[in-house]
Amino acid sequence: MSVPKYDEIMPAVLAELAKPNIGMLEWKSLEDPLAKYFDLTEEEKNTEYESGNGRVFLDRIGWALSYLAISKLIERPKRGYCEITKVGLSLVGKKDEIKAHVKGKITEHDAQRKANKEADDSVEPGPVLNSEVTPDEALNQAAQNIRDNVYEDILDTILSKKPYEFERLVVRLLEKMGYGGVVKNAGQVTQQSNDGGIDGIIKEDVLGLGRIHIQAKRYKRDSVIGREDVQKFVGALAVAQSNKGVFITTSSYSKAAIEYADNLNGSTNVVLIDGARLAEFIYDYDLGMQTEQSVIIKRMDSDFWDKMQDD
Repeated sequence: MSVPKYDEIMPAVLAELAKPNIGMLEWKSLEDPLAKYFDLTEEEKNTEYESGNGRVFLDRIGWALSYLAISKLIERPKRGYCEITKVGLSLVGKKDEIKAHVKGKITEHDAQRKANKEADDSVEPGPVLNSEVTPDEALNQAAQNIRDNVYEDILDTILSKKPYEFERLVVRLLEKMGYGGVVKNAGQVTQQSNDGGIDGIIKEDVLGLGRIHIQAKRYKRDSVIGREDVQKFVGALAVAQSNKGVFITTSSYSKAAIEYADNLNGSTNVVLIDGARLAEFIYDYDLGMQTEQSVIIKRMDSDFWDKMQDD
């Protein structure tokens, strides 16, 4: 099954904490029994957010515990530990009642917090529980949506430029990614006429003994590059006496082209980069990008707080 939502995890948390002789429990120790309860595979259990901000299942357990604590169904005797309350025990096994109880308490909690801050009455309380995602997931999804829109803009802009500009762009991108190291002017675009199927070259060392050859195809987004084109590039590498090639396009590759590149013998290595990966690389390596806004999320430093003696 897929990773359960935080509201699906809440009843399972209470059931686990209600077991005999459990008492106070370190919250992260709930991960394995809950994974077993939901019959998750190791891959599902360890799935990470695309942003890299931690594992999805563990994050959802953390938010389930937060909502249960605010709703007084569990308590936190000390940092990193949790324990079921009498109210929590009374609701074990009652999924609908747990969800309704938590939603009501969170709404009260948010309304009180707004009142304390003299917030605008038009703001809806407790928006998180109106969806199936945690605040972290909502933030990650919003960030990914923004990235996806920028990816589209990147490719549309590339397609509006001259083909030669695309060749220069991909050479600069590979330099940004670290290829060429400290070699001055490591990347170069080949002459447009008689380039022999090679659009750019990256020198890997000062003497130029190691080289990466590049082919760049600025095609429409719905175009598909087939095996024949990749074979021609491999032939061009052989003529250039090179065993390293990168084929970059704004479009995509056919299954046969991908399989051909994957199955080349060890004497020649060809990496295929399609439009989607190209846009991601440009974004991640800040080529022609500028930071518009940063959101800083802070968490408590466990090492700092755990050094203090518990009461």
